[in-house]
Amino acid sequence: MKRSFVASTFDFLSSRLPIEKLSFKHMVTEKDVPVHRMSWGYYVGGLALFFFIIQVVTGLMLLFYYEPTVSEAHESVEYITHFVTMGALVRNLHAWSASFMIFCVITHMLTSLAMKAFAKPREITWIAGVLLLLVTFGFGFTGYLLPWNQIAVNATKVGLASIDQVGQYLPAALSHLAEDVRVTIQGAPAIGQATLSRFFALHVVILPLLVLGVIGLHLLSVQLHGMSPGIEEKPVRKEKFFPFFILKDFKEWGIAFLVVFVLALCLPFDSLFPYPLLEPYNALGSTPDGIKPEWYFYFVYYPMELLPFWIIIVVMTTANLGLFAAPWIFKGASHKFMRWIASAIAAYLIIMTLFGESIYHAIKG
Repeated sequence: MKRSFVASTFDFLSSRLPIEKLSFKHMVTEKDVPVHRMSWGYYVGGLALFFFIIQVVTGLMLLFYYEPTVSEAHESVEYITHFVTMGALVRNLHAWSASFMIFCVITHMLTSLAMKAFAKPREITWIAGVLLLLVTFGFGFTGYLLPWNQIAVNATKVGLASIDQVGQYLPAALSHLAEDVRVTIQGAPAIGQATLSRFFALHVVILPLLVLGVIGLHLLSVQLHGMSPGIEEKPVRKEKFFPFFILKDFKEWGIAFLVVFVLALCLPFDSLFPYPLLEPYNALGSTPDGIKPEWYFYFVYYPMELLPFWIIIVVMTTANLGLFAAPWIFKGASHKFMRWIASAIAAYLIIMTLFGESIYHAIKG
């Protein structure tokens, strides 16, 4: 007799979240960490968490002075940068740590894929990780608009306009759905105060609450099941999670903070952009040259400029569904095959990030 859906779901959840192991002894003092050639990947997730903590702390400090209105947003950012004591340092820490966090989240996803960390019983750990990846990109997209300068507003316009393009590929009855979604996110027919208010709410309230819940689920699952073995053969050596792995984790955090602090102190993040793009947004002005998203969106931005949009939709939809379904799609795959998959994805991301603009100009002439 077939078991009911409810019973099967309960069995799945109880085996993936074994709350009977919810004890300090099991999750900390008795926990072992495998030591092998890919052990370095275990530290990347911790670094992503560390940079998120910097984001929260510096973001709260910036909230004391930032004004989320189209008339005062840019002026308040300038005030923070030039007149608030250590304001420029805090803002640079926020900007640099955002890029480092996104880099670590992407790297953590790739190393987890290479180590087949999604294998049973870690499916929920993996799905929570994929959600964290998407939410992290959401942080990048919503935070980009808040300074309300030329590059921020115009780049956001381009991003929101791409949602409208989806409508032409939907059936007639659903053709207006994409526009409705875009207007809902934008808050009004044209980008303005409603857009800034919604992006501000998403960036400082909704996404942080969401990410805290998903991080909690992700870390709980990791602690209940322990670190993924990572390789086919049984690890020759293990080390205690407490205190040895934790101390090494804190050492990595210290090095990471030193790097991001020196960068924030010596190299303003804004210096990487052409100055005119950082002027206050002028709704009557034309879209300036050089408008493009942050580096972590290049992997989709340049293909969008070169390929028919329907190809982008198909590839991105397939990629997202594939990530969520990886525990079942690659259930029988070897670790070697998964390392090839992860390496291929990493190669594509590196090429498009570093050479995407050159490739675009070479093809477009």
